[in-house]
Amino acid sequence: MRILFTGGGTGGHINPALAIAETVKSHIPDAVIAFAGTKRGLENTLIPRAGYPLYHVNVRGFERKLSLKNIRAAYLALVSPIKAAGIIREFRPDIVIGTGGYVSWPVLVAAAKAGIPTAVHESNAVPGLAVRKLAPKVDRIFINFDVTAEQIDPAYANKIMHVGCPLSGQIAVTDKKEARKKLGTAGIYNNYLVSFGGSLGAGTINGIAFEIMEKYVSNHPDCYYIHATGADYYEECREKFKASGFDGYRNIKLVKYIYDMPLQLSAADLVICRSGAITCSELSRAGRGALLIPSPNVTDNQQYKNALVLEKSGGAVVTEEKDLEPGLIADQVEKIFSVPGFADEMGRKISQLSPSDANELIFEEIMRLTGR
Repeated sequence: MRILFTGGGTGGHINPALAIAETVKSHIPDAVIAFAGTKRGLENTLIPRAGYPLYHVNVRGFERKLSLKNIRAAYLALVSPIKAAGIIREFRPDIVIGTGGYVSWPVLVAAAKAGIPTAVHESNAVPGLAVRKLAPKVDRIFINFDVTAEQIDPAYANKIMHVGCPLSGQIAVTDKKEARKKLGTAGIYNNYLVSFGGSLGAGTINGIAFEIMEKYVSNHPDCYYIHATGADYYEECREKFKASGFDGYRNIKLVKYIYDMPLQLSAADLVICRSGAITCSELSRAGRGALLIPSPNVTDNQQYKNALVLEKSGGAVVTEEKDLEPGLIADQVEKIFSVPGFADEMGRKISQLSPSDANELIFEEIMRLTGR
């Protein structure tokens, strides 16, 4: 089995591909896997680190406004499949799978033209331009959210398969009591709150965290709160944490990064975070209600659109940064925790968004598409 993955730019495009590759390897240890991306994206760090070869294709995305750069992008969109065809001939894949980003376009176009089985996965609620344009050409369209199907040409509805989002290592959801026992918090706290703003951090969410500490958690010793500042903000936040006296509270913990996220999500009653596709998928897989603050600095406002899907399920409350007011999120936390069972009900509703095992569903379809 030889599989070529293509997708890049951000972790949201790359990590689902790595998760699928991990699953394939678990079933077929001698599978030969490679990736195709650009020379500019995060794939140049993540793919070699995972031990896979990386081919490069010169292609660029289109800007949302009129620009001379779009002329260059249009030219590359036309000629890049030629380069991609060379990669296809060299690697000889049995199937090519795209996971989003504009680099998926030339590679999947070349593969389809060569008669090789193809599939594309869309993690976000709203499909990107590349995915929409690839719909006529690929054999299968995997989607994370049901609502995504409504925004793909209905002529290709028979190609769509709702699988959820593949996650590396899976979110091993532990029983809440067992998770708290492992973390040393069992039987001590009634409520468990987790917040984070990504690996680098988010200034807005860090500010909210301190409001929650001041307005709610410091006055409710029955609530345990762990907040991850992100690498870029840790030293600044640690100083503020100590100056505010919060380091003296045993129910408040400030960390740079949450390394045991599956365990923390299992222990949590409520989570406060951004709403990237993978984060939303982890929340629904874990079945944990959330207060979502979408990043405003994302193309096509994708995080907000992802968050709305979770809010519609009843499993999340969404607040855009422009609508934030001092103490608003702290008040939301207090409101939820003041009603017994409210957070658990949010978790139950959000869990209904996620199919049981996206990784295995995709692997099974890879086998069907390749006739194995």
